[in-house]
Amino acid sequence: MSEIIAGRNPVREALRAGRPINKIIVAKGTGAGPLSEIMNLAREKNVPVQMVERTNLDKLNPGIPHQGIVAYAAAKEYVEVEDILEIAGARGEDPFIVMLDEINDPHNLGAILRTVDAAGAHGVIIPQRRSVALTSTVAKASAGAVEYVPVARVTNLDQTIRQLKDRGIWVVGADMEGPEVYWEAKLTGPLLLVIGGEGKGIGRLIKERCDMLVRLPMAGHVGSLNASVAAALLIYEVVRQRG
Repeated sequence: MSEIIAGRNPVREALRAGRPINKIIVAKGTGAGPLSEIMNLAREKNVPVQMVERTNLDKLNPGIPHQGIVAYAAAKEYVEVEDILEIAGARGEDPFIVMLDEINDPHNLGAILRTVDAAGAHGVIIPQRRSVALTSTVAKASAGAVEYVPVARVTNLDQTIRQLKDRGIWVVGADMEGPEVYWEAKLTGPLLLVIGGEGKGIGRLIKERCDMLVRLPMAGHVGSLNASVAAALLIYEVVRQRG
């Protein structure tokens, strides 16, 4: 299946059929009438819509007749956060979930999904906006793990964290200024591990929501590790402590 869905009718039918859509791009000046049903469907299904100049849409999709609208389909269907919790319950295990705060590199997301699958964590949560989605590049970078790792895409990370905390889940964030070295922190029990985006780390509000911040000691000249490498170290420390 093509990742790009172009044209008004194909996009409308994809939305009607419940295809998982990462985002829709609409050319400015496209007639509002023919698009009204599509925009309403996108709003109902919480699909982000981005308006761009028509020339930009042409450059993004050269040679594709798009009628002023293009949708990018997800490589795999998303799940709900509750589905991830149910997987943990079915296994008789404390929930172990990885939340990614604005990871924008598809190769990083793919590598993290691969680690999550290998480590037996229960799922991944990503934000709907300002983050890479489940694209074909992510699927390729995951070496097939995208087929096995449940990924929930939520509109509000802060609200999701609060809901998980109400369910008794301990929230641990990776931060360069964290007071505890990660292998000295207690990482057992129901756990949400939060990994920040490339370069800037976890956002201020999300950091404040964490119950604990842990750091990876850096003895060299660079200030931080690649997000997928940091995630792998922390995920496997949780595995080690769970025994």
